[in-house]
Amino acid sequence: MNTFGNIFRLTSFGESHGPAVGGIIDGCPPGLELDMEFIQSELDRRRPGQSRITTPRVEPDTVEFLSGIFEGKTTGAPIGFMIKNQNQRSSDYDNLKDVFRPSHADYTYQQKYGIRDHRGSGRSSARETIARVVGGAVAKLYMRQLGVSVSAYTSQVGEIKLENDYKKYDLTKTENTPVRCPDTEKAEQMIELIKQVQYKGDTIGGVVTCVIQGAPVGLGEPVFGKLHAALGSAMLSINAVKGFEYGHGFDVSKRGSEMNDSFFDDNGKISTRTNNSGGIQAGISNGQDIYFRVAFKPVSTILMEQKTVNIDGKDTTIKARGRHDACVLPRAVPIVEAMAAMVILDYYLLSKKV
Repeated sequence: MNTFGNIFRLTSFGESHGPAVGGIIDGCPPGLELDMEFIQSELDRRRPGQSRITTPRVEPDTVEFLSGIFEGKTTGAPIGFMIKNQNQRSSDYDNLKDVFRPSHADYTYQQKYGIRDHRGSGRSSARETIARVVGGAVAKLYMRQLGVSVSAYTSQVGEIKLENDYKKYDLTKTENTPVRCPDTEKAEQMIELIKQVQYKGDTIGGVVTCVIQGAPVGLGEPVFGKLHAALGSAMLSINAVKGFEYGHGFDVSKRGSEMNDSFFDDNGKISTRTNNSGGIQAGISNGQDIYFRVAFKPVSTILMEQKTVNIDGKDTTIKARGRHDACVLPRAVPIVEAMAAMVILDYYLLSKKV
């Protein structure tokens, strides 16, 4: 299960401490002009070492395209690409070879496969998401032509959260702060909290909110291919994600008269007065903004002593070393956008097959 999508498909490969990470994009329509600067800028938003509140691992994350492009445009053939790993410190993980980190992939991978790469978590490392960001960047470029945009931002870190919905914020300011929060005051509080947690060797979780604007009506299938189910599956495939909700999500313990989105004639176009449904009704997009929230747990690898067991099941303690994120939220924002972009493009192409 290393391939994502139905028509627009991404297959990723590589490990954190291997030679490279990369992927193959299949099903991308021909004739799309690839803006290489934009694709690289998306990778730069995800790469490590970009600020004091992210892991200090320094990787240029420069993408190299291998196939499927001629004279700067997609040909319709599979698009192969890779990003070389250049700054591994595998020795940082020597003490993890024979023990299982709490809440990490170590134990389950060992039980499932009988073998695991303990260096940086191997395939379960968030470094795999590089391939997703490239796929998402290509999808974003195609959707530009359709007038569809995808914007995500950090809406909560620990107990610090934005109280208003996305319409109250200028999302163009998201990139102005290292934590990628459009509210400058809240962003400073989030950054300070991350620094405090980082100093103690601990980690902290939070929430990313994503908004898709301009999606056409009719994306999604009525039963098993619901659009919100596809978005949920995409988000839950991201490392450290523990929850997904769209529209009002779990805040629906109300009356139908409060939650129903009434239709009206908006200058010859059918629209809704409210958008409690989050732009999706009966599993199909209704033309309104699609918005959802993704909950990220604290990073499992902490620089504090923890109780665990070794591969023989004997009690022991562990204290991780190396370079790790105290909070994944800032670097997760472009990953959430990438997965959302690929889902929307995939379902757009599916709608053209009907």
